[in-house]
Amino acid sequence: MAQKPSIPKGTRDFGPVEMAGRNYIFDTVKSVFRKYGFAPLETPSMENLSTLLGKYGEEGDKLLFKILDSGDAFAGDRIESSRDADGNINSNRLSLKVCEKGLRYDLTVPFARYVVQHQNELAFPFKRYQIQPVWRADRPQKGRYREFYQCDVDVIGSRSLINELELVQIVDEVFGIFGVNVLIKINNRKVLAGLAEVCGHPDKLVDITVAIDKIDKIGLDAVKEELSERGLDAAGIAVIEPVLTLSGTTEAKMAAMRSVLSSSETGMKGLDELEELFGLIGAAGVRQEVEIDLSLARGLNYYTGAIFEVKAKDFAIGSICGGGRYDDLTGIFGLPGMSGVGISFGADRIYDVLLGLDKFPKDAIRGTEILFANMGEAEMKAILPSAKSLRAAGRSVEIYPDAVKLRKQFEYADRRGVKYLVIAGSDEIARGTANLKNLSSGEQKEVALDNLAEEL
Repeated sequence: MAQKPSIPKGTRDFGPVEMAGRNYIFDTVKSVFRKYGFAPLETPSMENLSTLLGKYGEEGDKLLFKILDSGDAFAGDRIESSRDADGNINSNRLSLKVCEKGLRYDLTVPFARYVVQHQNELAFPFKRYQIQPVWRADRPQKGRYREFYQCDVDVIGSRSLINELELVQIVDEVFGIFGVNVLIKINNRKVLAGLAEVCGHPDKLVDITVAIDKIDKIGLDAVKEELSERGLDAAGIAVIEPVLTLSGTTEAKMAAMRSVLSSSETGMKGLDELEELFGLIGAAGVRQEVEIDLSLARGLNYYTGAIFEVKAKDFAIGSICGGGRYDDLTGIFGLPGMSGVGISFGADRIYDVLLGLDKFPKDAIRGTEILFANMGEAEMKAILPSAKSLRAAGRSVEIYPDAVKLRKQFEYADRRGVKYLVIAGSDEIARGTANLKNLSSGEQKEVALDNLAEEL
């Protein structure tokens, strides 16, 4: 028996209607990115595994798709030489021995690698946008896929908070065009570093951020339990807990945190940056709701300053944008001190939001607008100039390829969502006319072939 075809879990096919909607998303974000001076960039789907490992933290490393070397990847002593002192196989060490390459986890690390490789060719600050797929070996569920597109926008080579403001403005403008109400959450990793200091565990910043980043998924009690498992004592957790549940205005939250972090220079600097950024946001007249969320952590290790997360207010799904400031991501590739900041739009989740809220413009997902019926070889030749002139005018036009029964051609037009059907038999051709039928209203009239564009 023939094998039933399938695709891997966490991946999807996209038909013409879905692609029309996705292209609407891509075209919209590109147009906004370009308004702010960002230029396009693409990098390979594969990166050297050494480029990817260790950049996303312990959790991220587990989600990397690794590409097994060709030939006998496990030959020789590769397995035995990957054991640690206790005799256990170190998976990262083994991966580097049998897998030279991996699929990219995000677009930011490849971007940093590109900047270092091409630093002498670039003008800094360098502003780029990138729209490509990424892969994560995650457990598939609603809104979470193993292959998905990111629409990234980053600026590198400047520490100015104007860059953070522009990212917020881009989010505001994009979702304004989409007609979607969002909540833009902002925090600062320096605040979290200060919190780690004042709770007595400055060496546990990564453990703290990994745990509290899950608060929306697992709840406060589970986060406290994980913090305990990661080595925080009860006193330390008691300092963190009220911060995670802090409510009120931005000013009230800032005042409360200045009291908590008064002994931490790093934490106070983070609060100063937040205060300056929110001042810029207010001056810029951002329309979408923006709030400070002190439980926001963003689990990636490379973030060092402002961090962002965007959620749809009227549709239940995870974050649809996220990003932040990274002060030395290029340093791991040999170019220290090159600060950058960026944000990533999750195209797949945004598609689900627009579909669920019925926010796709009707003309964004329409395919063929005009179908010429095929009434025979002679008639088809006669309508070719009309089809050509309509296409030259920017209309989407098809000619049905086969001279079959008209009923079948009507059914095809209906299934494709065609708006107009043009029918020109031998009598109409002799008069230089055609019957133009509006398939939405049912209205039909005879018009001159030379006047089709005007009639439409």
